[in-house]
Amino acid sequence: MSDNPKLNILGTEYELKRAGQKDDTRLEDNDGYCDEYAKIIGVCDDYNENFSQGTRKLDVFKKKVLRHEIIHAFLFESGLTEQGQDEELVDWLAVQFPKMLKAFQEVDAI
Repeated sequence: MSDNPKLNILGTEYELKRAGQKDDTRLEDNDGYCDEYAKIIGVCDDYNENFSQGTRKLDVFKKKVLRHEIIHAFLFESGLTEQGQDEELVDWLAVQFPKMLKAFQEVDAI
Protein backbone atom coordinates (compact mmCIF):
# COMPACT_ATOMS: atom_id res chain seq x y z
CA MET A 1 0.00 0.00 0.00
CA SER A 2 1.22 3.52 -0.77
CA ASP A 3 2.42 6.02 1.84
CA ASN A 4 1.51 8.86 -0.49
CA PRO A 5 -1.20 11.26 0.69
CA LYS A 6 -4.60 11.22 -0.95
CA LEU A 7 -6.48 14.22 -2.30
CA ASN A 8 -10.23 14.38 -2.73
CA ILE A 9 -10.87 15.97 -6.10
CA LEU A 10 -14.64 16.39 -6.47
CA GLY A 11 -15.27 13.00 -4.85
CA THR A 12 -12.49 11.17 -6.68
CA GLU A 13 -9.42 10.10 -4.76
CA TYR A 14 -6.07 11.10 -6.27
CA GLU A 15 -2.73 9.94 -4.97
CA LEU A 16 -0.14 12.67 -4.43
CA LYS A 17 3.23 11.31 -5.44
CA ARG A 18 6.35 13.34 -4.65
CA ALA A 19 9.33 11.79 -6.38
CA GLY A 20 12.70 12.51 -7.86
CA GLN A 21 13.30 12.76 -11.57
CA LYS A 22 15.21 9.47 -11.45
CA ASP A 23 12.39 7.76 -9.52
CA ASP A 24 9.54 8.66 -11.87
CA THR A 25 10.20 8.81 -15.61
CA ARG A 26 7.22 11.16 -16.07
CA LEU A 27 9.22 13.77 -14.14
CA GLU A 28 12.32 13.58 -16.33
CA ASP A 29 11.14 16.46 -18.51
CA ASN A 30 8.36 17.86 -16.31
CA ASP A 31 8.05 19.53 -12.94
CA GLY A 32 4.77 17.71 -12.36
CA TYR A 33 1.96 15.79 -14.01
CA CYS A 34 -1.67 14.86 -13.54
CA ASP A 35 -2.64 11.38 -14.68
CA GLU A 36 -6.41 11.61 -14.79
CA TYR A 37 -6.74 7.90 -15.65
CA ALA A 38 -4.52 6.48 -12.89
CA LYS A 39 -5.67 9.27 -10.54
CA ILE A 40 -2.14 10.34 -9.64
CA ILE A 41 -0.72 13.82 -9.22
CA GLY A 42 3.06 13.67 -9.42
CA VAL A 43 5.42 16.48 -8.49
CA CYS A 44 9.19 16.66 -8.63
CA ASP A 45 10.73 16.72 -5.19
CA ASP A 46 14.46 16.65 -5.88
CA TYR A 47 15.37 20.14 -7.01
CA ASN A 48 18.71 21.14 -5.59
CA GLU A 49 21.73 22.71 -7.25
CA ASN A 50 19.79 22.75 -10.54
CA PHE A 51 17.42 25.35 -9.07
CA SER A 52 19.57 28.42 -8.61
CA GLN A 53 16.95 30.90 -7.36
CA GLY A 54 17.23 30.08 -3.65
CA THR A 55 15.22 28.11 -1.13
CA ARG A 56 12.35 30.60 -0.70
CA LYS A 57 11.74 30.82 -4.43
CA LEU A 58 12.04 27.04 -4.70
CA ASP A 59 9.30 26.58 -2.10
CA VAL A 60 7.05 29.06 -3.92
CA PHE A 61 7.75 27.29 -7.23
CA LYS A 62 6.97 23.82 -5.82
CA LYS A 63 3.65 25.07 -4.45
CA LYS A 64 2.77 26.62 -7.79
CA VAL A 65 3.54 23.33 -9.57
CA LEU A 66 1.37 21.42 -7.10
CA ARG A 67 -1.51 23.91 -7.55
CA HIS A 68 -1.11 23.60 -11.32
CA GLU A 69 -1.47 19.82 -11.25
CA ILE A 70 -4.39 19.93 -8.80
CA ILE A 71 -6.19 22.37 -11.11
CA HIS A 72 -5.70 19.91 -13.99
CA ALA A 73 -7.41 17.26 -11.83
CA PHE A 74 -10.32 19.54 -10.91
CA LEU A 75 -10.93 20.40 -14.55
CA PHE A 76 -10.77 16.75 -15.64
CA GLU A 77 -13.08 15.62 -12.84
CA SER A 78 -15.50 18.43 -13.74
CA GLY A 79 -15.79 17.03 -17.25
CA LEU A 80 -13.84 19.95 -18.69
CA THR A 81 -11.33 17.73 -20.45
CA GLU A 82 -10.42 20.26 -23.15
CA GLN A 83 -9.84 23.01 -20.59
CA GLY A 84 -7.92 20.53 -18.45
CA GLN A 85 -5.43 20.21 -21.28
CA ASP A 86 -5.08 23.97 -21.75
CA GLU A 87 -1.70 24.67 -20.14
CA GLU A 88 -2.10 28.44 -20.43
CA LEU A 89 -5.45 28.40 -18.59
CA VAL A 90 -4.24 25.97 -15.94
CA ASP A 91 -1.05 27.94 -15.35
CA TRP A 92 -2.98 31.22 -15.11
CA LEU A 93 -5.26 29.70 -12.46
CA ALA A 94 -2.30 28.26 -10.54
CA VAL A 95 -0.55 31.64 -10.45
CA GLN A 96 -3.65 33.72 -9.71
CA PHE A 97 -5.38 31.42 -7.21
CA PRO A 98 -3.53 32.71 -4.10
CA LYS A 99 -4.50 36.27 -5.06
CA MET A 100 -8.10 35.21 -5.66
CA LEU A 101 -8.22 33.39 -2.30
CA LYS A 102 -6.89 36.47 -0.50
CA ALA A 103 -9.51 38.68 -2.15
CA PHE A 104 -12.29 36.23 -1.21
CA GLN A 105 -11.05 36.08 2.38
CA GLU A 106 -10.83 39.88 2.63
CA VAL A 107 -14.54 40.25 1.89
CA ASP A 108 -15.61 37.12 3.81
CA ALA A 109 -16.65 35.30 0.63
CA ILE A 110 -15.19 31.99 1.80
